[in-house]
Amino acid sequence: MSEHKASVLLVGGGSVGAIAALNIESSGQAAVTIVCRSNFQAVLDDGYSIESCDHGSLRGWRPSSVVNKVPLVADGLHFDYIVCVTKNVADVPPPVSDLIRPAVSPGKTVIVLIQNGLNIEKPLLAAFPQNVVLSGVSLIGANEPEPGFVQQDFPDTLFVGAFRNQSRDVADEKAAAEDFVKIYSAGGKTQCSYNADVGWTRWRKLVYNACLNPICAITGLDTGRIRLADGAVEGLVRPAMAEIVAAAKACGHELPETVDMDMIEMDPLTMYLPPSMLSDVRKGNFIEYENILGEPLREGEKLSVAMPTVRVLYHLCQAIQWKNKELKGLVSVPPKGSFVAPVVEG
Repeated sequence: MSEHKASVLLVGGGSVGAIAALNIESSGQAAVTIVCRSNFQAVLDDGYSIESCDHGSLRGWRPSSVVNKVPLVADGLHFDYIVCVTKNVADVPPPVSDLIRPAVSPGKTVIVLIQNGLNIEKPLLAAFPQNVVLSGVSLIGANEPEPGFVQQDFPDTLFVGAFRNQSRDVADEKAAAEDFVKIYSAGGKTQCSYNADVGWTRWRKLVYNACLNPICAITGLDTGRIRLADGAVEGLVRPAMAEIVAAAKACGHELPETVDMDMIEMDPLTMYLPPSMLSDVRKGNFIEYENILGEPLREGEKLSVAMPTVRVLYHLCQAIQWKNKELKGLVSVPPKGSFVAPVVEG
């Protein structure tokens, strides 16, 4: 009799999602159903073509199942894990909680958020108060230059811990996180470890994600060129990072003194890596600036931390998002030349 395999629904079949699915399937301990969107037909027809520093060259690779929408839990269908690897675009519907709701078994399914930013767990804990919700902080360099073709040029490292749910026992949350780490690590091609201090790890990654990520997106420069550009590191990157470090400290998370240079130099200069937000801007996709910039800004300013650089980055990203919303028909503007009467108060 074969050993039971965990049933995993992975939502978000882009570059990071594809590598995550590959790691989970490589364990031999789980079967992955992957939800693809824009690349669905390409992956369904031909599988993924993957060039990976961790896994080598793969052609026509598929997980156990490829679908184009979140399946409805019915007729005995049950997912042990729902792994969310989508961009968390909080200001564009649907929210993640609504997206995965059809597949969640209350109190049973473990929800894993391999997503960026701060406070991402709050809507999930509100929507599914009996479920364990795990944090996944991923350090990886991967992109999908065309549908179904994934390039991974920076090793996959994943830190997994539990977001605290007052309705669940701490020991159960820890066990769920450790079980997922075992599955994700079992294939031997990735570095995945249990992480008890979820808040510290998320604030540490924000030193990169709330600073280099949006600055590269706004300027159009990758992580190598931003280091070469006149004044960009000293005038933009390091001041923003100092503000994030100060906000983290105010929130109870003391980050290392070298964290700014650690993050600036994390990607080899000549890799010329486009961070995820720059890739999204280049593709005309929505950017996940609310959880990456908005939440740390609000948390810091609530505790009287001065964050002028981060605030400017936030509003610049807000404007970029508005432009995309207009292009995609989510906001409308008056026709050119039309007269709009001013609003007079009093």
